[in-house]
Amino acid sequence: MEPVFTYTITDKAARYEQFITDFLPYITDEHEEVSVLANTTAALRQAFGWFWIGFYLVRDGQLILGPFQGDVACYRIRHARGVCGTAWAEATTQVVPDVEQFPGHIACSGSSRSEIVVPLISKGEVRAVLDIDSEELATFDEVDRDYLERLCGEISSRIYMQ
Repeated sequence: MEPVFTYTITDKAARYEQFITDFLPYITDEHEEVSVLANTTAALRQAFGWFWIGFYLVRDGQLILGPFQGDVACYRIRHARGVCGTAWAEATTQVVPDVEQFPGHIACSGSSRSEIVVPLISKGEVRAVLDIDSEELATFDEVDRDYLERLCGEISSRIYMQ
């Protein structure tokens, strides 16, 4: 039976703990980048219901659209441009409570109001970024940062063989 990542847990940290406990065994023996990233977006969408969840992959000096769940998105993002390009350039998570206040924000969808972008790092190099958008302001906080960084670290260690 395939796992279903739907929870009635309302505490954010507890929901993340349960999600990570359930999800990591699901990807333990899979190392194919696209497969793992695709199922990660689907599982996160089931568990948290965010508006848009996806990965941008570092390819040929730019970010290109990878596996995602949600509305049609931007194909390419330049280094240090927008929230995703900034996360890539700085190799740090970006938590943006109001995307309209982020200098150079790229509006792939006018419905996006807040965003978090977490880099996937292997051997000191950003290989991809996890981009999550919400239709509500100030959706993401330090709890999201901590757990999504943990999740991305686990994913990186599996698919990029740190």
